[in-house]
Order: sequence, then structure tokens, then C-alpha cells
Amino acid sequence: MITLAINGKEFEVDAPAGMPLLWAIREQCGLTGTKFGCGIAQCGACTVHLDGQAIRSCITPATSAEGKQITTIEGIAPDKDTLHIVQQAWIEEQTPQCGYCQSGQIMSALALLNTNPAPSEEEIDAAMSGNICRCGMYGRIKSAIKRASESLQSSTTPEII
Repeated sequence: MITLAINGKEFEVDAPAGMPLLWAIREQCGLTGTKFGCGIAQCGACTVHLDGQAIRSCITPATSAEGKQITTIEGIAPDKDTLHIVQQAWIEEQTPQCGYCQSGQIMSALALLNTNPAPSEEEIDAAMSGNICRCGMYGRIKSAIKRASESLQSSTTPEII
């Protein structure tokens, strides 16, 4: 048994050696917002933050996350009645089509904005290049990141986590 700190809560998880963090999050903790896409860290659907850094949970052993802070898509909103500024931008830009990859896209966008709150188009492209959207919503994703960036810059209390 290991203890995982996810979104500010502790979860006791039976994680055999080699179990990916993705499966511990989804199957044992019941947090299904993080998606399985490829299983080889190529698509980004499984992106979560580990101590503030975006990682691919499909290839990260659950045991390596013990003692660290994990943030999933379920944990980014400031409260249950308020969306995170990035989530709100996603809605305003009507970004998702099928929506499957969007939690990973949002987590990657959030990691970018945490380190660069005013990214250029080229910086957005570079940061998001590891995330695949099967529906091809790349233009809307970029627009949503720009909108979130503008909102963060004009906010007196930025909501970046």
C-alpha cells in the first residue's frame, strides 16, 4: 500500500510495482477525468501535474508519486462552483469537439501558463506539441490558451496552480 496526495486529499492505494499512476488515479481513486490515450506518453491525454510539473501518468509508476503532490483535472478549480480560468476559456472558445483529450490539453496548457503567463503563439505551439487532438481542435486550443493568458494578466488574483 502507498499513500498518494491527489488534489489535496490522501488516498491509500494498492499499487503493485510498475502500476502506472494513471491506473491508480482512475481505478483506485475514482478520479476519471484523466484519460488513457496511447499508453506510451505520446498523446498527452493522461497529463497530470506532479509537484507542479506536467507529466504523463500512463508511464509514471504510481510508487514514484508517493510523497509528492498530484493535481488532476478535478483539482484545478478554486471551488465546486467556480471553474478555473483555463477551463472557462475552454468553454468560451468552444474548444472541445469530442472532448476526450481535453483534460490532458488543459493540464498541459496550465503547466505552460504557470511558467509563462504571456506565451507567444510559437511558445504555445511548442508547449502543446506533445498533445494530440484527434478532432483537430488545435486552433481553438490555441485561442483558449490566449484567452486564459489575457484573463490571467488582467486578473488581480491569478488562479494559476
